[in-house]
Amino acid sequence: MEATLPTSSEKRLAPMPRGQHWLFGSFLPVRNDLLNFYTRAFREMGDIIRFRGLPGLYWHLVLHPSHVEHVLLRNQQNYRKGKVFDGPIGLITGNGLLTSDGDFWRRQRKLMQPSFHRQALAGFAATMTEETEKLLPRWDALAAQGAPFDIAQDMAALTLSIAGLTLFSTPVGEEADAFGRSLRLAFDFVGFKMRPTLPVPLWVPTPANLRFKAARRRLDATVYRIIETRRKQLAPPPDLLSMLMAARDEETGAGMSDEQLRDEIITLLLAGHETTAITLTWAAYILTQEPAVAERLHDEAASVLRGAAPTADDLRRMPYARMVIEETMRLYPPAWGLPREAINDDEIGGYHIPGRTLVALNQFLTHRHPDFWEDPERFDPERFTPERAAARPMFAYFPFGGGQRVCIGSQFALMEAALVLARLAQRYRIRLAPQHPIEFDTMFTLRPKHGVQVIFERRA
Repeated sequence: MEATLPTSSEKRLAPMPRGQHWLFGSFLPVRNDLLNFYTRAFREMGDIIRFRGLPGLYWHLVLHPSHVEHVLLRNQQNYRKGKVFDGPIGLITGNGLLTSDGDFWRRQRKLMQPSFHRQALAGFAATMTEETEKLLPRWDALAAQGAPFDIAQDMAALTLSIAGLTLFSTPVGEEADAFGRSLRLAFDFVGFKMRPTLPVPLWVPTPANLRFKAARRRLDATVYRIIETRRKQLAPPPDLLSMLMAARDEETGAGMSDEQLRDEIITLLLAGHETTAITLTWAAYILTQEPAVAERLHDEAASVLRGAAPTADDLRRMPYARMVIEETMRLYPPAWGLPREAINDDEIGGYHIPGRTLVALNQFLTHRHPDFWEDPERFDPERFTPERAAARPMFAYFPFGGGQRVCIGSQFALMEAALVLARLAQRYRIRLAPQHPIEFDTMFTLRPKHGVQVIFERRA
């Protein structure tokens, strides 16, 4: 958070919460409980709030949909991800699509875009369904026993397998547990680094640094194995990895190094695996709490599928499954906050935003904004009928970000989540294990802190 406030009295500054520490400002509450701190500030102070960290360091929380649109779309050229995002996440992804910028980012995104077009997505649906079917014997056995299990772990393994097969034609199932554990540890470390804490260089051998570097080595081992295997193939499949390997620099004609390939692969594996797994985990939890939603979802799947596994074509006749996923991502957006850094001075909502100031967008709170969502805490998939969705401002709902850097895999993720959820609802009733606590883990993505222990009951 690099910013120095202007001293000119002519510039209107956003309000600040009362009671900030004279030296540390909001440093301690942000570090300890960021989501609840932001929630209280929003309820008390409105759509734009200014916070102070250490003396001379300020940032803004921006929540109104029109102001989000200003940052992500109308004046997007003045905002970049900045060091608060790129620095920590780059420790995992390097210079991949998530963190790269400028001409390099544009070339990489253009290269990858065909893999996420509608025709390509339709081909991926079969793999998504096939990988889901492989879990059915396990789930049937657990249902027969009435045994509780953590569905978050199963969803993480499933989405990782799907990401590897659809994007890189490479199974990673046998490494899913170790990969998932390494991913979680790495994400926790990155989330901690994004908070306003005293910087400790990665070379310092603290326990946290050592654990992170070990996790990163395990992630790298998986990805470099994928690259090595592909380079040895005489007839590689026509997938995204082949496109990346075939790409050539327009000036030098050189292909991507293994390190460049690693950055892109790990970016797509991580992004495509983590967020969809979290969405499906929260959706399963919702079905334990909303029996009417669960029954309607089952009835839709049963009438359309008639016992078969779902296909991409089936989804067109199952709009409710898609609406359940979208409402899940409204209340439980996996990427629940989106940092941007102002390059030059700006004005948002009549307030001065100094250049080099961090602007924090927050999907979790904007998705609950009472001016745009009636009874915002209530789960209601009907909010996402075409008519009601069209009546809302564009950025009242932005789980995948927006503007030129909107998530390249948004339709991939929505299709995958709807296919898996439809199969679940078609085959099982889901109950939450007794006394299982549900709490938010907001260290990086919005995960259930203790997983979600569920009990399946096989439907007739």
